[in-house]
Amino acid sequence: MSSVVLKGVSKAYDKKKVIDNIDLAIKDKEFLVLVGPSGCGKSTILRMIAGLEDITEGEIYIGDKKVNDIQPKDRDIAFVFQSYALYPHMTVRENIAFGLKMRKFDKETIEKKVAEAAQILGLDEYLDRKPKQLSGGQRQRVALGRAIVRNPKVFLMDEPLSNLDAKLRVQMRSEIKKLHQKLETTFIYVTHDQTEALTMGDRVVVLDKGVIQQAAPPEEIYNNPSNTFVAGFVGSPQMNFIDAKRLRCKNAAIAGVRPEKMVCGGAIKLTVEVDMVELLGSEQIVYFYIDGKKCSAKLPAGKPVGSTLELSINKQDVYLFDASGINNP
Repeated sequence: MSSVVLKGVSKAYDKKKVIDNIDLAIKDKEFLVLVGPSGCGKSTILRMIAGLEDITEGEIYIGDKKVNDIQPKDRDIAFVFQSYALYPHMTVRENIAFGLKMRKFDKETIEKKVAEAAQILGLDEYLDRKPKQLSGGQRQRVALGRAIVRNPKVFLMDEPLSNLDAKLRVQMRSEIKKLHQKLETTFIYVTHDQTEALTMGDRVVVLDKGVIQQAAPPEEIYNNPSNTFVAGFVGSPQMNFIDAKRLRCKNAAIAGVRPEKMVCGGAIKLTVEVDMVELLGSEQIVYFYIDGKKCSAKLPAGKPVGSTLELSINKQDVYLFDASGINNP
């Protein structure tokens, strides 16, 4: 079993908690994504699971084994970092094999494991090249190969795609998902990119200030956010938040409407003054202010936009939140 369980886990620096009483059960073979803004604690959680950070309170289990006092090398995990951390003087083959050599595996086993990893990652023809002769995507695959050969119970990935350009990021997202399906083991993946989180995760954990705001499948995170933080963080552009009275809504302080739902022939009408239009290929984002708050609508690129915009919203597309920001349908 390669489940990971955190029970009441906290982390404090100089008495200030950066992780606050986290309870989280990650299932065997699950692809779980930790997402949130910079400083929310997602990488700290990953490092505590790996044993690279001590925990202040609580317990961590990998499988049925409590690992609080177990060294990182004995936790049966593999860590893929943001930086590729490849040895420049070694070939791809030598980089992938390095950890196995340090653990005194025999030559035949090392060759077999390296060949298997190279085949899975499409690196067969690059095994004799040095890292400087590879693209960014190929280097990231080498870093993944170095982790794969260890056959760990759990893969931990800390923003592994952040150094890649936009096109390569999309390609590598798909490759990592396919890798998870092939290896059938547990992946815990950290990112600040909500698009990455929604497209890759079986389940997404949204964090803010060291506290879990919501843990659910991607579609639930998007369609049923637990509070205004999750609603505003997930989605691009972010959800619009408007005084509920403006939209003739009762029993709520805040109304939320996603930009793509702002012009859809509904019963709720609003007229706004256009501040700026941003063209994005097949669509355009129109920005405007409502009661001093910047809002946006996502429209087809061919729709003409003047100095004012008539908005029309369906009631069923309005999210309602109470004064504390909790979803209150």
